This record gives sequence, structure tokens and C-alpha cells, in this order.
Amino acid sequence: MYVIRDLPGYRILELVYEGSRTLVYRGVQESDRATGSEPSLRPVIIKTLRDPFPNFKELVRFRTQYIIARHLEDPHIIPPLALERYGNGYALIMPDDGRISLGDYWRKASHSLEEFLAIALQLADILHYLGRQRIIHKDIKPGNILIHPETRQIASIDFSIASLLPKEEQQLANPNVLEGTLAYLSPEQTGRMNRGIDYRTDFYSLGVALYELLTGVLPFQSRDPMELVHCHIAQTPVAPANFLDPRGIRYPEALSELILKLMAKNAEDRYQSALGLKHDLARCLQQLETTEAIAPFALGERDVCDRFLIPEKLYGREKEVQTLLDAFERVASPQSPPAPLGKGGEGGEEGGRGEGGNDFGGGIFRHRENCRGE
Repeated sequence: MYVIRDLPGYRILELVYEGSRTLVYRGVQESDRATGSEPSLRPVIIKTLRDPFPNFKELVRFRTQYIIARHLEDPHIIPPLALERYGNGYALIMPDDGRISLGDYWRKASHSLEEFLAIALQLADILHYLGRQRIIHKDIKPGNILIHPETRQIASIDFSIASLLPKEEQQLANPNVLEGTLAYLSPEQTGRMNRGIDYRTDFYSLGVALYELLTGVLPFQSRDPMELVHCHIAQTPVAPANFLDPRGIRYPEALSELILKLMAKNAEDRYQSALGLKHDLARCLQQLETTEAIAPFALGERDVCDRFLIPEKLYGREKEVQTLLDAFERVASPQSPPAPLGKGGEGGEEGGRGEGGNDFGGGIFRHRENCRGE
């Protein structure tokens, strides 16, 4: 492990987080290297790479979080103070105002449903702001969300894999090297959905985070990375309404459906705007404060997308897809011999592959990959 011994201008006090790729320290700033002045000791958080010899990609990621975050002006975003050179890498300096990770805060004591909704509303505000800035975070999770224990104000951190592109593609890769945290990864971020990544990937990750905060467990739990990928793509989690709160009462059905809507497999089925999500969360909180209960209601009534998006799904080919899947099952099954297929499939038309061929074949390809576990 690469431990900071001496960083000019700063004094290290303690190691507060040890991850697989980064180390986070609490310290104080003893002097301003830019001006040479010696201000009063300022509490800071210092984040460094764990590897003393980072590769180029790791250095780019580390610098990216500084470049993106320093230009964001929002009370829910903590702006970095500086990016210092240290050894063969960098040290990211951030102000320390006593915040702790949301995951640590939530585990230390039991919390009310009102507090949960208040935090969820702040998280919706964060996604709304990032959406307006055309930023995709791609790693929303309780560990990347800070909360002040006294004011309960939320802030988002770690933009190391964030994207400024409105949409990008995730290539098929081994689950161990995927960007982001596998337990919170959206189906399209796995690279096995033949779909692009846009701002709605953060909605899925937020849904997983809210599910964990509310129920105390992750929706999908496995030590096998490939099994987790399969769960995100094809499995439906146990509804939060099936869990009991500390009083032994089931969680409200409306809140359960809201979280599951965030976690929809297809981006088109999730919330399309953070404001639509915020409206439904506010409605839950209002009901809870006035009637001490949350009655079911229609979700997404104020959910209006503010940008033009073309759905990445095909319509009207269910019969053809099912024909190919049935043929694949017969060939893949060891119990029965494969049945011969004519040109173009069973009764299929002859001819070349049309413009929808990539998406059409992609569905069959994903089914094959899920069956083989590759």
C-alpha cells in the first residue's frame, strides 16, 4: 500500500478510507503553495491513488474528477481545492467540513422514513443539476455521497469516470474491469445490452442506492461478478414492499414501486427526468407528514423528458425474435438433436440484413451470452 509520508504544505492526520484503487486521508493545510502564505490550519481531505506507479488511464481518471468538479457550482457538489503532484501521481485536495459517507451514516443508527425521503429529494436535486450540466456520473452509490451529520445536507463526490458526452457506448468487457461499482451498475453499463449509456444510467444506480438504504440490503447479492451482471440484466429484485421497517410494518407500496421504476431494465421505462422523480418523492413525503401514511398513486405524472431521445428498442419483430430464440434453444439443448433451419430461418424471408439487423441480432447475441455466462 502506498502511504503518504509527507506532502509539502499539508500534514497528514489519519487514513480514513482504503479502497482497491484509492486512499483517502484526513489532514490539515499548513501553507498555500500557490502564494507561499501560511494561513490558519485548514482541515482538508486528501485523496491519492493506491498504486505508487499508476498507469496513464488511472492518471487521466484522477485528473478528470478534478477538472469536472472544480467547474460545478452547486451546494450539493463539493468543489476540490487543488490537485497536487505527488510521486508518480496526484493528490486531490478537498475541504473537510465534517461530512461522512452516507453509507456509514445510515448504518450507525435507525432512521425514519421522513429522513429517508428528505435525503432522496436531495439526491434527485443532484441528478437534476448534473443533467442540466450534461454530466453522467456513472458511479452513484452511498460511498460516493457525503452527508453532514448535523445539517444532514447531502453532497456528491468522485467524478473520476464521469462523462461530459450526452451518450456513449460501453464495450463488452470482463465484469472485473468494468467502470463503476458492479453492485450499482445499470444494465447498459455492463456492455451486454447493446444499448448506449446516457443520463438515465444514474437513475438506475440511484434506485439501487435507495433500495439499499431503505431495506438494508442490496437488491442483488453475489460474489460472482458474472452472476451480478446477469442479475442487473435479467433478474427482478424482491420488492421493497416485501420488507418490514423497524416497527414491523411493510414499506409503502408507492415508495416500493418508485424505487423499482428507477431500477427498470430498459432506460425508457425509468424516470425520464429528475424533476419527475422529485415530484413523486415530494408527494410521498407530503402524504407521510399529513396522514402518517403513503397511499398508492400513479407515478410519473409530472415526468417529462427535456431532451429528444430515440428509444433503443425494436417494435413488431416479436415473432421473428421468438423463432430465432426457439431455434437457438433447440441447438443449445443437449437433450434433443438440433432441427434443421432453412435459409433465413424457419419460413424466414431471403435477403440481406436490414438496417435493424444490429439491434435485431444483438438481442439474440445477448441471449446467447446470458446462457453461456460469458
